[in-house]
Amino acid sequence: MLPLWPLVMSITLILLDIDPVAPHHYLVIPRDHIVSCKSLNRSHIDLVERMAKFGKEVLLDQGITDMENVRLGFHQPPFISVGHLHLHVLAPASQISTYMQHKFTPGTDRFITVRLANKFSSYFIFFLYYCNVFFT
Repeated sequence: MLPLWPLVMSITLILLDIDPVAPHHYLVIPRDHIVSCKSLNRSHIDLVERMAKFGKEVLLDQGITDMENVRLGFHQPPFISVGHLHLHVLAPASQISTYMQHKFTPGTDRFITVRLANKFSSYFIFFLYYCNVFFT
């Protein structure tokens, strides 16, 4: 079990969400300032993949082994409350509180998941496109 919160990693900080919507609700926050998922570009692919990996490692450490019942994702403007990128790590996803389901529904304008990034490398390009990122 993780002994201390926050958990500081080389490129990220992992915190407990102050208003959890699931039994396990963590935030993976990059140490470098990035405003939101709309600020991401191709140079951030590795960072986002590491953030997802660290989030899953925290869940495993906490005894969560059913990775099919996990939700990882970002809120995008104007649906953000903090102007610093943070990945929501929620488990079990089936236990997200009913009154907050609308804020964490995958594929909506409010919540962009990174789940498929692990299955399809091209999904990340779609993810960046969906967040209205323009490549230069």
